[in-house]
Amino acid sequence: LSPALLAVICGCCCCPPACSPTALKIGISKEEALEALQVVRQECAGDAAKTAGGSGSTRKCTALELLEEEQAQGFIITFCSALDNILGGGVQLTKITEICGAPGVGKTQLCMQLAVDVQIPECFGGVAGEAVFIDTEGSFMVDRAADIATACVQHCQLIAEAHQEEDHLKALETFSLESILSHIYYFRCRDYIELLAQVYLLPDFLSEHSKVRLVVIDGIAFPFRHDFEDLSLRTRLLNGLAQQLIIIANDHKSAVVLTNQMTTRFGQNQSVLVPALGESWGHAATVRLIFHWDNTQRLATLYKSPSQKESTIPYNITVSISSGMEIQRWE
Repeated sequence: LSPALLAVICGCCCCPPACSPTALKIGISKEEALEALQVVRQECAGDAAKTAGGSGSTRKCTALELLEEEQAQGFIITFCSALDNILGGGVQLTKITEICGAPGVGKTQLCMQLAVDVQIPECFGGVAGEAVFIDTEGSFMVDRAADIATACVQHCQLIAEAHQEEDHLKALETFSLESILSHIYYFRCRDYIELLAQVYLLPDFLSEHSKVRLVVIDGIAFPFRHDFEDLSLRTRLLNGLAQQLIIIANDHKSAVVLTNQMTTRFGQNQSVLVPALGESWGHAATVRLIFHWDNTQRLATLYKSPSQKESTIPYNITVSISSGMEIQRWE
């Protein structure tokens, strides 16, 4: 590849704001720059698989081994008991969970809660991981994340004081507000080129940060709902993105959580709200939650799950000094 083309590929990850202008300067389109990035990424992945026997090699195992692996996978709790119950214990590792809903219903709130909860020490029932937060809409609020982290630390301190167990007290020595915030890795992507580049380069980042157990993309639809005249191209890019996220979830034993907007579908004499990006995208996620309103009450519906029945629970977003901001069941 030419140095100029390599500059585009590197610019997609290292210098996101300059990515599109750079592509234009060397006389190629965004789509051509993205295709070059995907080719390089696939070649690198192929070389790594050959040398390390990684995901490129065919896997053979028994159904019993698959069952044992499935049962051994942990969950990231949401601190909403009703929501955890309908999910079967929380947001499961190695699965893709999509949260759909209108603006203001609490999607980003839950994602920030999960980015904190994934770091809860194992002795408290957590997975002791780290989080990657990819923000496409600029909705991440660090002050609110700090409130959630403070509340989580206080909650664990109360448990430790009640039980007075040595492992609890030792874990709290390193479980603090500063520790939590320093292990939420934040990426801001301003268009679909930057988002795709970040996702395709994410395996390298996760290899360097092996404790990451949660990848959040807050606003999967936003970059793909503008500047797309070629819908077939959009479908191909989304299919490639979905496959890459599945690989990330499986290879790195991480939960992938996506938020999606709602759009209006017009039928015969009626219109309904449905998740954006079309029906084909609906197959990408293993689990789909839909957050919606019933007058002034917030509801969460488990719309799709391979192991849990469809259920709807009420919930609320509360603020208090003792518990911080967290999703709780509507009492």
